[in-house]
Amino acid sequence: MSKKIAVIVGSLRRESINRKLASALAELGSGFASFAILPLGDVPMFNQDLEDDVPAPVLRLRESVRAADALLFLTPEYNRGIPAVLKNAVDWCSRPTGKGVLAGKPAALGGMSPGAVGTAVAQSQLKPVLLMLGVRLMGQPELYIQGGAGYFDAGGKVADERNRQFLVNFLKRFEDWIG
Repeated sequence: MSKKIAVIVGSLRRESINRKLASALAELGSGFASFAILPLGDVPMFNQDLEDDVPAPVLRLRESVRAADALLFLTPEYNRGIPAVLKNAVDWCSRPTGKGVLAGKPAALGGMSPGAVGTAVAQSQLKPVLLMLGVRLMGQPELYIQGGAGYFDAGGKVADERNRQFLVNFLKRFEDWIG
C-alpha cells in the first residue's frame, strides 16, 4: 500500500530550491509513496483570535496533515533561522492545544541552501519544536544540502548521480521510519 506524505516547504518563492528538492524527492520516492506539496501562501499568520472561526486555508492545511501517513519538512534558512511561513504552518497545525494534527506523525526534516552550512541552523531550531509537539522525527540520515546552481538540470531533476543516490538512500530510510 502506498503511503501518503505531506510535504511542507518553508518557502513561498515559485523557483525555490527547496520546492525543487520537494519535487525531486517526490519523483524519486514515487515507488513507495505519493507526495503532496502543501500550499502555504494563503495561510494567514497565526492569531489565536481566529481559532473560533478558523480560516479555510488553515482547515485545508490541517486536514492534509491529518490525512497524511507521514510528513516531510523542507526548509531554507533565512538569517540563520526558521522561515516564518514554516513556523506559522507548524503553529496552526499544533492548535488548539491538545487537538493539533502533528502529534504521533512520523516525519523527516531536510533542506537546501546555497550557504556554506546548508540549512543546519534552521533545522536545529525546528527539531526541538517538532519534538515538543510529539512529531516522531527521523534522526538519521540528516539532509543538509549545500547547493543550488547546478544541483538540478533544466527539467528539475537532480543533475548528479551521486546526489540522486544520496536522496534515494534518504528516502529508503524514511520509508523504513514510516513503517
